[in-house]
Amino acid sequence: MNAILLLIILLLLSLLFVGGKQGLMTFFGLFLNCILIFILITLVNWGFTPLVVLPIMAILILSVAIYLSAGRPRVLQITWQSSVIVLVLILILAVLAQHFGHLQGYTLENSDELEGLSLSVGIDFSNLAIIVMVMSALGAIAEAAMAVTADLFEVVERTPNISAANLQAQGKVIGEQILGTAINTLFFGMLGANIPLLVWFFRLHYSFSEFMNGKLLIFEVVTMLLGMIGILCSITIAIFLVEHAFHREGRGILNESDL
Repeated sequence: MNAILLLIILLLLSLLFVGGKQGLMTFFGLFLNCILIFILITLVNWGFTPLVVLPIMAILILSVAIYLSAGRPRVLQITWQSSVIVLVLILILAVLAQHFGHLQGYTLENSDELEGLSLSVGIDFSNLAIIVMVMSALGAIAEAAMAVTADLFEVVERTPNISAANLQAQGKVIGEQILGTAINTLFFGMLGANIPLLVWFFRLHYSFSEFMNGKLLIFEVVTMLLGMIGILCSITIAIFLVEHAFHREGRGILNESDL
């Protein structure tokens, strides 16, 4: 038994212990999303247009991640709506970042790994860079939207007579709390994953200009920034959609199936 299989088994057991049936659903969702990512890679490899395949597969991945989570149907619906809206925005920003930043391809730091391999794979590396940037932001987008939407629904449930102004104020407070922790998660994740690269830069005495133009590092920074923008937009749009539903439906946003 290798380490990866052991960790997967431990993850499954942990999910079952903590979440019971919902933990099993979460694990099943992870499995489905792995299959969807494999299908995405396969379709791109077969020559399908990446900028057409990517939005479709990304929406499917978001749907699996959201609707296999525990939550009220209305919470899941608003989370899905806000996540899809932010997905479109992140896709546009990723295309622009790739167009102006030329972030695709490999660098000298990859030379050891690529020695003896051919780069003539017949795939546009620009499209691959866009795919990586968008896919890296999906989890953060869905998580932020789910957190703020669920919290606001809890506020409405606990305070049925809350005014629209107070709900808006509560949304601002909740959004600020979620924003800080979510952005820190992305930042430290990027920093931890790139510590070997940073050590490489320092040990080889890279100049400041070389450091700021290191393609590997800048690509990771751009991906992180897109994720942060996605979190901010996801929280903002989710709050707006909850407030809009409250204005339109009032207490009815918590229907019988939600309670």
